Amino acid sequence: MHFDYKEHYKIDSKEFDYFEERFGATEHDERRLREYIVSEIELDFESVLDVGCGRAWIADYFLRKGKKVISLDISVTNPKKALEMYPSPNHFGLAADSFKLPFNDKSFDLVIATEIIEHVVDPKLFINELFRTLKPGGILIISTPYKEILRYVLCIHCNQKTPINAHLHSFDEHKLKSLCEDSNLNKTEVKIFGNKLLIFLRTYIFLKYLPFKVWKGIDRFANLIYNKPIHIIVKYSKKSY
Repeated sequence: MHFDYKEHYKIDSKEFDYFEERFGATEHDERRLREYIVSEIELDFESVLDVGCGRAWIADYFLRKGKKVISLDISVTNPKKALEMYPSPNHFGLAADSFKLPFNDKSFDLVIATEIIEHVVDPKLFINELFRTLKPGGILIISTPYKEILRYVLCIHCNQKTPINAHLHSFDEHKLKSLCEDSNLNKTEVKIFGNKLLIFLRTYIFLKYLPFKVWKGIDRFANLIYNKPIHIIVKYSKKSY
């Protein structure tokens, strides 16, 4: 599928407020996704690149931990607002194309791209470009919907099938593991979680009061009974040499 992704997401960031407050099940689901990602990260590092920074929750969290954060997006809108929301001498905003990152090899300890890869035109190129910027021993974390059933509408402007939410790809653990072809890849770890039934039953009304570890146990048990997870996190580790 060919389209001008640069122009699309520049307009997208102007038309939609990524920083607007979430409510209900959406807010709870996004919170648990953030908690899961953070639980996979050890804090013994200095710098993190947030690719497709969106509402900049990564800056909000890691600046509090004294880390250097680069909030990157293809449009100037979200990085600019991220800097306004979370001002810090350790926070930097940048508008750049994630397929051609303006960084040298071995620049970052940690690179995170949450809910981005399903939107990009070439997932393999995307992964390998992000992985290139990692320092030896660095970590790349990707999150995306798990085995999403892509849905389409007929665009009233071009009369072509258009994917809802601009999701171009659906992923499982096998597809994600195959994407990184860098010879310096050390290992790949996968976590699958988030139960559709718990969301459908609006259990967030009660579960939102539980700490992450308790919720995680309930979620794991729910997926044993009704195996319909909605999120996948992949952690690519670079060799330390």
